[in-house]
Amino acid sequence: MLSQRTITLVKQSIPLLADAGVEVTEHFYQRMFAHNPELLNVFNLSNQRSGRQQFALFSALAAYATYIDQPEVLADAIDRINHKHASLSIQPHHYPIVGEHLLATLREKFPQQFNADIEQAWAEAYAFLADLFITQEEGIYRQAEQHHGGWRGTRRFTISQIVQESELVKSFYLTPSDEQAVMPYQAGQYLAVQCDIPGQNHRQIRQYSLSHASNTRFYRISVKQDNLVSGYLHSLHEGDELDVMPPAGDFVLKQTDTPKVLISAGVGITPMMAMLHTLAEHRSNQAVVFLHACRTEAQLSFNTELAKAVQSLPALSTYTWFEKGATGASSEQGCAGRMLLAPLSSTLPVNSGEFYLCGPTPFMADLKQQLLALGVDEARILYEVFGPHESL
Repeated sequence: MLSQRTITLVKQSIPLLADAGVEVTEHFYQRMFAHNPELLNVFNLSNQRSGRQQFALFSALAAYATYIDQPEVLADAIDRINHKHASLSIQPHHYPIVGEHLLATLREKFPQQFNADIEQAWAEAYAFLADLFITQEEGIYRQAEQHHGGWRGTRRFTISQIVQESELVKSFYLTPSDEQAVMPYQAGQYLAVQCDIPGQNHRQIRQYSLSHASNTRFYRISVKQDNLVSGYLHSLHEGDELDVMPPAGDFVLKQTDTPKVLISAGVGITPMMAMLHTLAEHRSNQAVVFLHACRTEAQLSFNTELAKAVQSLPALSTYTWFEKGATGASSEQGCAGRMLLAPLSSTLPVNSGEFYLCGPTPFMADLKQQLLALGVDEARILYEVFGPHESL
């Protein structure tokens, strides 16, 4: 355990971080990539350019410093980061590299305030956290490889089928190139896919939610074409191969009899489809409400599958909102404009239901506030963020 002196010194440095803001993490990444360019094969460069990764790291540092003496507060966030790291195959030897550049960054940004005592405290605090991460991530790796059909690291998969789900989304069915079984997963989890894109200097790794219920034959990811990597995936053909990490993620459908409310926007529908498929396969009698928002009817994915789910789940009700091109209020026609939950309050299990959110961060933040306003307990609001984790 960390000494009280270390905890006190780390907490005393919080104002330094607050005053500098993301400037600290921007300097950190610039420094690390300059000295260790091999890590450019691990980090999402799009998130670097947008600033999301720098903001996420700054938020994590501030949270760790704030709650360093209350680790239970950070347990869920640490678990989420562990799964992200496992999907990127982060290894023990990466942690000393990060620690070296973190301490060097703090020395360089705060040459007067970051004295030897504070540096020693941060070194001890980082080592403690790194050891926790290494231990828990090794547990994730071992659990994956010990599953029937499981593995560690990357495994080669063949694209056995491609389905155009909507104007922008394609589903890719992935089967093992070695023709062996694939490990099971929980609805809501994701796959990390490694891509060596022609013309790019660095390997790209992206996580995509699994959009089908678990089975032993294939994985399905459904990808919206909107950036470099998704554009590359959309250019592939049946028979092409991809390197894939084992399924990971802590945003999963709870195995309870509690009513479920699945709320998504855009391509955030993908983990909800895995959840819906799973509930349908189990012939669940529990109440399920499926709420989805997208820009146009042409961008609505999984129409046929949603219709089949309605037949399999007698207690399922669905509502769709279209930003453009829809009028009316029925689930078949769709609702126009922004998703508003207050008109549905009498049909939502606000006192007992589990509410799952996936979509753009502003959308989820808005829906979380609507749910809280309806009286939903925050502990029953679960969500998945694309890319670096952000708090809603």
